[in-house]
Amino acid sequence: MIVVEKDGGLWIARINRPDKANSLTPEMLEELAEIAEAAQDAKALILTGTGKVFSAGADLEAARAGMATSPLWERLSSAIAALPGLSIAALNGTIAGGSMGMALACDIRIAVPSAKVFYPVMKLGFLPQPSDPRRMIDLIGRSRTAMILMAGQKIEASEAQTWGLIDRLVAPESLIDEARALTVDSLAADPAIARGIKDVLR
Repeated sequence: MIVVEKDGGLWIARINRPDKANSLTPEMLEELAEIAEAAQDAKALILTGTGKVFSAGADLEAARAGMATSPLWERLSSAIAALPGLSIAALNGTIAGGSMGMALACDIRIAVPSAKVFYPVMKLGFLPQPSDPRRMIDLIGRSRTAMILMAGQKIEASEAQTWGLIDRLVAPESLIDEARALTVDSLAADPAIARGIKDVLR
């Protein structure tokens, strides 16, 4: 249920389970991790979803069966963070739970105005994935991270942009075009130079 489009050096991976709010099964999570690992050869990777939700995180039945603590979440976010090319989360709607990890690991996050951000792990009785809190703190600070992880707040896209968690708000019909436009320079660049800049950003 992950659709991958490859256009030269640009890869677009789309979560395609809109009838279940793009919630992830273990098989989908492993497929996303494999895509991110394979995309080491891509110049840019865009992650997005189908419908009005980017991803609700783990499928509830799968989460109860142990997926909530699967090492696959960390494998996915680590692979995205290690990409030598540009990575963009194009949030077509709300992002929740473990799926936050892949967006936090991206270089850029753009979103439709109706999107919300929340990560209700504490309420569900789980810890967040190991690298997620640190990446979130780096973006928005400790107290705002606590607002999401401990106070359980759902953050509207406009507020998330003010905080620095989302970089740009984009009309739904323009989301992928805007994400593609952000990759133009990276696609045209000498890969060695792009990798060098990425290393500096790290």
